[in-house]
Amino acid sequence: MPATSVPTWFPFSRPLCPLPSQAISPFRHTRRPCFDLSGETLFQTGTESGAHVAKRLEFFFDCSSPWTYLAFERVVPLARKTAAHLVWRPVLVGGVFNKVNQAVYEMRANPVPAKARYAAKDLQDWARLIGVTVSWPSVFPVKSVMAMRGCFHALEHDRLEPYARALFEAYWGADRDISQPQEVAACAVTAGLDPDALLAAAASQAAKDALLANTEELMARGGFGSPTLFVDGTDMYFGNDRMELVEAALVRAT
Repeated sequence: MPATSVPTWFPFSRPLCPLPSQAISPFRHTRRPCFDLSGETLFQTGTESGAHVAKRLEFFFDCSSPWTYLAFERVVPLARKTAAHLVWRPVLVGGVFNKVNQAVYEMRANPVPAKARYAAKDLQDWARLIGVTVSWPSVFPVKSVMAMRGCFHALEHDRLEPYARALFEAYWGADRDISQPQEVAACAVTAGLDPDALLAAAASQAAKDALLANTEELMARGGFGSPTLFVDGTDMYFGNDRMELVEAALVRAT
């Protein structure tokens, strides 16, 4: 299937065309945040006593979702702007769908044509605004389990953000099958990580347990897809188009 072909069973009924690579976006950023080993990114306020973090923002995500790609590019600037404590929570969204949101499969099997056409346009409008390329992958849905388990290794080495971005760009921008070890390894290299070490870590029981725990926790807290964000533990938001509401919640929590 060509990279721009869209399966009729998915709720997009026309090709998603790549955007110009030179697009400039206000959501891109170059500042390297500080990580700890629990998946938390600390944006420092510059106070004399060190980092001052008033709010906690959790980001549950799976790189197999285009809407999550959009939210990913927005969440770091948002956390920096609001001095939030950003916590990365890799999950397996297929496991979420299987247990609590099987309606997704029905929607893919029987899309509403007019809604599907609009969804395709909406995705491209957002991608253009944010400055990323989203083209339809030839392998969809993709088995992202290895790639997402690798996130825990990336977290331990302070490279989650570039690693996740490499996965998003490979799958949604370059039609590379991130279920394959060589593609995950290539993303590790792009992120400045040792590819063999990341693949070994992704195959470990610790990584398997961590991904399962995050996925089960998301469902236990009321989540049903990716991206899901929580402000200060209990205030849940779903989707890229809820970022303004997330920002408002973070401001209120100050």
